[in-house]
Amino acid sequence: MSRGDSVGAWKLGVVAETRTLTKSARSIMLDVPGWGGNIAGQHADVRLTAADGYQAVRSYSVASVGTGDRIELAVDRLPDGEVSPYLVDEVMVGDELEVRGPLGGWFVWRPDQKEPVQLVAGGSGIVPLMAMIRSHEATGSTAPFRLLYSLRTPEDAFFREALLDPPAGLDVTWHYTREVPAGWERAPRRLSATDLATATFPPTDEPAMYVCGPTGFVETVARALVELGHDPQRVKTERFGGT
Repeated sequence: MSRGDSVGAWKLGVVAETRTLTKSARSIMLDVPGWGGNIAGQHADVRLTAADGYQAVRSYSVASVGTGDRIELAVDRLPDGEVSPYLVDEVMVGDELEVRGPLGGWFVWRPDQKEPVQLVAGGSGIVPLMAMIRSHEATGSTAPFRLLYSLRTPEDAFFREALLDPPAGLDVTWHYTREVPAGWERAPRRLSATDLATATFPPTDEPAMYVCGPTGFVETVARALVELGHDPQRVKTERFGGT
């Protein structure tokens, strides 16, 4: 089956590995025959079917990138969620999940892009941006890469170990809104336009901007970037429910 033929079809994936990311989040490695690889920034639909036939479908960004049929999803538990509590708390190695994808072609980064890249993540919004970081490293891209990662507390960081020791060519700025690490030089606060101006590429560099996180965060950041002088066409956003 070609990748193009498989995009809209549901495929049966098998959980190969899981690991804890935070107290409410989990990484799930799935072997999905027919997946065929994905571009950094794409997502997958996951469908669960109850014994009575009720189905729930949710979209999750793919943290992995490249060819092959193994993918990584990173899922944060929503207290009132229908799918995420099962994926975070119950799914086990060997379980089967219905998966559809890869999906999406706009909020993506391709290795042939040469312009500077600014990533801005809020909480679990790091997931598709992590795929971009991995693609950047794997392909040996020389495009300048920066990440501004805004979190409530240090314990909320996805992929913390990898980002504390970032690959060559990636500059990471951490921002905390509720609690900071011991000895941190700044008090916790909301991300401001001043923070964005200090920690991101200036408009004169004409960077590609990728912003992902809760809806309120994304709208605030995107508006501030445009007000700072960035071309709105260069500010791509991906958002999920909540504030």
